[in-house]
Amino acid sequence: MASLIRLSFFFFVLFHAFLLLSPFVHGSDEDEDNLLQGINSYRRSLNLPALIKNDNAGCLADRIADDIEDLPCSSPTNGANILPSSQSPLDNLPKHLRKCKIDANSTQDGVILPVCVPKLVPTLVLTNYTHSPKYAKYLNDSRLSGVGVGSEDNWAVVVLASSNPSGNFANAAGSLVSTSKKCPRDAAGFKIV
Repeated sequence: MASLIRLSFFFFVLFHAFLLLSPFVHGSDEDEDNLLQGINSYRRSLNLPALIKNDNAGCLADRIADDIEDLPCSSPTNGANILPSSQSPLDNLPKHLRKCKIDANSTQDGVILPVCVPKLVPTLVLTNYTHSPKYAKYLNDSRLSGVGVGSEDNWAVVVLASSNPSGNFANAAGSLVSTSKKCPRDAAGFKIV
């Protein structure tokens, strides 16, 4: 019975991915909206509220996607972390926070989720977010309610914000620190998943 429910859930998410994300073109706002619709369909299937677009989180997701677009994927078939290097791919994070009106001093309750999928195949992008325990745990977190999405080349970036004052990204207050212990850090000390 449990396997039948899991199989039904998988096909439900896969159907929505095909329906909503089939014409994914790199970096277009419409395609990022379709990814958000797929993520929200996934959340609704778990009886969680839909994520609401947050302009500041969207600004940050776009800027991070621009910064990492030339980084290679570590695997040609699935998502990957940003590769470790001597120079952080987020050296510009403090500048991006200022441009996006996010106060780095009050960040506590949000997360940056980059995923690399060759050619940003829509179903694989959505699957990387919804079926990877590393990412799904954040999408399954009811405390996270705001979202921004950006994409460039092979990279998609989802930035999640909470409704808490320390994580809603409103009035220059935002949050980007995840609780993961194995996340790379940039010069400002922020973590990405």
